[in-house]
Amino acid sequence: MKYHLFTLPLALAVLGAAPAPGPTATITVRNPLRMARPLETVSLPLAQLPAAVRGLAPSSLRVRDAATKSVLLSQLLDNDGDGRPDELLFQTAMPAQGTKTFTLAGGAEDMPASPLTTYARFVPERTDDFAWENDRVAFRTYGPNAQELYDKKDPNGTLSSGMDNWLKRVPYPIIDRWYGKHAFEKPFAYHTDTGEGHDPYHVGSSRGTGGTGVLDGDKLYTSRNFASYKIRALGPIRTVFELTYAPWDAAGRQVTEKKVISLDLGANLSRYEEHIAADKPLPNCTVGLTLHEAKGEVKADRPAGWCRYWEKSEDSYLGTGLVVPPTYLLDYQDHRSAEKDQSQLYLVTKPQQGTVVFYAGFGWTKSGQFKTAADWDAYLSAFAQRLAAPLAVSWQ
Repeated sequence: MKYHLFTLPLALAVLGAAPAPGPTATITVRNPLRMARPLETVSLPLAQLPAAVRGLAPSSLRVRDAATKSVLLSQLLDNDGDGRPDELLFQTAMPAQGTKTFTLAGGAEDMPASPLTTYARFVPERTDDFAWENDRVAFRTYGPNAQELYDKKDPNGTLSSGMDNWLKRVPYPIIDRWYGKHAFEKPFAYHTDTGEGHDPYHVGSSRGTGGTGVLDGDKLYTSRNFASYKIRALGPIRTVFELTYAPWDAAGRQVTEKKVISLDLGANLSRYEEHIAADKPLPNCTVGLTLHEAKGEVKADRPAGWCRYWEKSEDSYLGTGLVVPPTYLLDYQDHRSAEKDQSQLYLVTKPQQGTVVFYAGFGWTKSGQFKTAADWDAYLSAFAQRLAAPLAVSWQ
């Protein structure tokens, strides 16, 4: 038998050749501000990415830090509800006036597991709350069955479209744990702090932290409880859901309202996309922040678009706050009233094409995130600055 000795090394060379690199996009992120951004969510619209990676299965996309080559946690979002993802999220820290580079390519590597997450759900075991949270804060609001019970004068009923704060001081999820204690151990156990936090915050007929209405003269007209909900996304980086309200009256105007609410990992403020319309022109959409018994301290920076309330909460302190991009803002009012639950801060806004975007949330001293009112002010101020100067994201 005659051997061709050259064939063996040739075959080995072919077998050992590195596979051709797959299509890759380079993502450049720039921070225009002269301050660091400890954690920012970067959004990549899939339809606008370079053609090479647009053809890849979205579930295969992996974001890598170009400097470390490490795969980053990312999340796909379906924003229009058509069953196909249209946005890819990841998070990063950005130095002051700094630039970072990332790569986007197909891959089969597992993404890093996140010990932290965002979450939301409908809660039938507590009448019908809807609750949401991340690693820093938690919130809830009230549904149609609670309203029906209220109308029947049942003591378990609640009539409010205000937004409630759940003061958590642990980074892991607490919604299921607290409602579980309520259902199986002791009713309303979440009002007692056993080390994870609790719910001492009173909403009543106020706007709580970020409830809305229409201000006509000195009267704020509001909806009743939400009528239906839809969860758009639950993820390690962002949770998104909708709350829809039955039509309601605002001084002779028939109002329709839907809120699209989202909460990102690492944020103290929820994002509200308020969709509001009426059969007659609306003078405004007003966002409220309750002052409870008005014993706390108020502060506002109207040009920057934020206001806050700092109050004693049992043996600690709570800061609540609103941030509205100034392009929406018409007026800021410190409204005091002798009527129960009606002393509130108002950010009066003008919807643009029937929509207003604003942010609402809180900081609690027992969480360890903020020690003083000045710390909370600095957070709100920096948040407003980041909104005004978003990250510049480009790709090629």
